[in-house]
Amino acid sequence: MRIHHLNCISSCPLGGKLMDGRTPSVLQRGELCCHCLLIETGQGLVLVDTGYGLQDVLHPASRLSSFFLALLSPDFREEMTAIRQIQRLGFKASDVRHIVLTHLDFDHAGGLDDFPQAMIHMMQQERDHAMAQRTWLDRQRFRPQQWASWNRWKVYRPGSTDRWYGFECVRELSGLPPEILLVPLPGHTFGHAGIAVRTPERWLLQAGDAYFYHQEMSATDPWCTPGLRFYQTMMEKDRAARLENQERLRRLRHVHGGDLELFCSHDPMEFERVNGQSVHVPLDSRAPRRHAHGGEGMHAH
Repeated sequence: MRIHHLNCISSCPLGGKLMDGRTPSVLQRGELCCHCLLIETGQGLVLVDTGYGLQDVLHPASRLSSFFLALLSPDFREEMTAIRQIQRLGFKASDVRHIVLTHLDFDHAGGLDDFPQAMIHMMQQERDHAMAQRTWLDRQRFRPQQWASWNRWKVYRPGSTDRWYGFECVRELSGLPPEILLVPLPGHTFGHAGIAVRTPERWLLQAGDAYFYHQEMSATDPWCTPGLRFYQTMMEKDRAARLENQERLRRLRHVHGGDLELFCSHDPMEFERVNGQSVHVPLDSRAPRRHAHGGEGMHAH
């Protein structure tokens, strides 16, 4: 199984350093990545989240809300979409057989329509609450314009006995290898989940938007930039669950850090640490693969 890390279009929020912690000034736009995974398996390619898609790049005003376009000002570079990066490896859209979603926010699900043959996996609560569109903010964040794929959605509830390091989980996702699990981490949305992937060396946990800044996972001195702390509060659907899951992830990292690698969706410093290259560079077949493993991986066409 070979695993690639993709940044599928950065967002450039107002507030600069107050958001990402590394932009020189608060007067500049910051930069938050969109950390997705591409997994080569013997049954085809699996994508964990999609980031923004081709149609978001070409028609942002009709696909995305004016509120989030103004707030986040995504860096719409076509070569950074998941489909274009996958093609750079020599694969086709039809090679992506499965997409596993942390949640349905616009910046995580925008590329679903770029993979018309993929089955899409998510928690049932995520689908149900996203489709309900109960609040103004729901209508800004959950964009049915991105969901032509809805008839290929496969949804799950956590098993009553299945556990992964003490967390509820969903094993045996339909058509997927047993090394890929859904780990419910509600709070940011009601059906938000992390995606756990077993490699020969360790587990990887893509924690989605369960947290936004690497220092939030410090066991002794957890901290978040003021801008991202405000953004998380604005976007949360269940504050108590979000904060509890952050504390559980801190304990997980502290106790089992040698057995797993934890990262979220939007921290560029985490992305560059696990990927070994800049968030500005699209995936390339010549680039080193930090989590490339032999065995049952696919061969590019």
